[in-house]
Amino acid sequence: MTQWNNGNQLDDTTLTDIFSAVMLRGLRAFLILLIVVAPITTPGQIDPEKRRLVQLGYNQYLEGHGPIAGYGFFYYNKPNFLSSNLTLRLAVAPIYLDADFGFSRLLGPNTDLAVGIAGGGFADTYSEIRRGEYRRRESFTGHGGEVSVSIYHRFNPDQIVPCWAIARGRLHQSYYRADGDTDELFEVPDDRTSFSVRTGIRLGGLEPSLTEPLALELSGWHETQFRGQSGPYGFAGDRAVESQSHLLWTRALLKYTFDQTEQLVVVSLTAGTSFEADRFSSYRLGGLLPFVSDFPLSLPGYYFQEISARRFVLLNGEYSFPFVRSKNWRLTMYGATGPVEYVEGLKQLGKWHTGVGGGISYISPSGAWFMTLVYGHGFDAIRDDRRGANQVGLLFQYDFEAKPRGKKRWFIPGVDPYQSRGGERIFR
Repeated sequence: MTQWNNGNQLDDTTLTDIFSAVMLRGLRAFLILLIVVAPITTPGQIDPEKRRLVQLGYNQYLEGHGPIAGYGFFYYNKPNFLSSNLTLRLAVAPIYLDADFGFSRLLGPNTDLAVGIAGGGFADTYSEIRRGEYRRRESFTGHGGEVSVSIYHRFNPDQIVPCWAIARGRLHQSYYRADGDTDELFEVPDDRTSFSVRTGIRLGGLEPSLTEPLALELSGWHETQFRGQSGPYGFAGDRAVESQSHLLWTRALLKYTFDQTEQLVVVSLTAGTSFEADRFSSYRLGGLLPFVSDFPLSLPGYYFQEISARRFVLLNGEYSFPFVRSKNWRLTMYGATGPVEYVEGLKQLGKWHTGVGGGISYISPSGAWFMTLVYGHGFDAIRDDRRGANQVGLLFQYDFEAKPRGKKRWFIPGVDPYQSRGGERIFR
């Protein structure tokens, strides 16, 4: 039986072993069943809300020297763009662009289609983190671009919380280059063209805003990645790019704000498994950056994407409450815990990871801007052969379309503004 531990040997009959094995094996069966009976899907749907948001996020580590972790982008969503059934979505970073043109009801009364284009400098940069150490001599720069086509079908147009089937095909081109810190003997991967198909079903979702009071999601996903120019790279071919990888994952999430006290509770459970995963297709856990991807796997106190897993279960929680009469100032507590199985070549002692944190936040009276300072401690993060690591961070949002505080609605579109990781090289 697989052992889940923190570096100490545990008996095969411990509750932790039993829980972990059952969760991961049950997850695989559930996800395979879900994909067999479910239509094809992808990470969002056409967003019907007008949005203009500025999002900034940054994590600073207090021990070690991890990759720079941060993002900054302007998110713009414009329904009725040029025509009544066309929606323009943009996520613009300094050297990265992600754009979608969504055509409502193009394939039927409840079926939409979107065409996307994305890319920019440093978008495919890879940072090697092994046993808590950032290996700059095994890291390299990557640039890339892609085109995509997505289909969204809504099953319940008369219900408040939407249920979508989503299908996305994506053609991606990657260009890899050694940078100034890459070892001369380290061979970077060949430039490659890859194609992926993501399928799944999503009930509800999570909006691209830090201040929305409500969210509800239950979703299951499958993604297959096909890669050209696969094969060995690294030091004398000691690692490889797989020709194809298969990922299956699910998420359950609830975010709720109480009317009178404005206490906020967020709970989510995310779990995934994979087949033939490599360093480029693994699940990356670590850090506190909520908009770094459509499914961020946050672990307070850890480097950004420190853990590379082929299987994982991650439970996240957040509790926030105002501590002044005006309710503009808030205290927040974070927590995350779960077991992982590592990608080959990135294993370490201990398969269970836990992090906690806290923060203080300010929301302007109009609700237009929001800022929070956060702290996180990773109990199982390895630093200099010891356990324990700390981080601080900053999250900021400015909403040009801010709604009056206290106004709630249960429609949650669940978009996915990806951001470039160019800060790892630009600001280092």
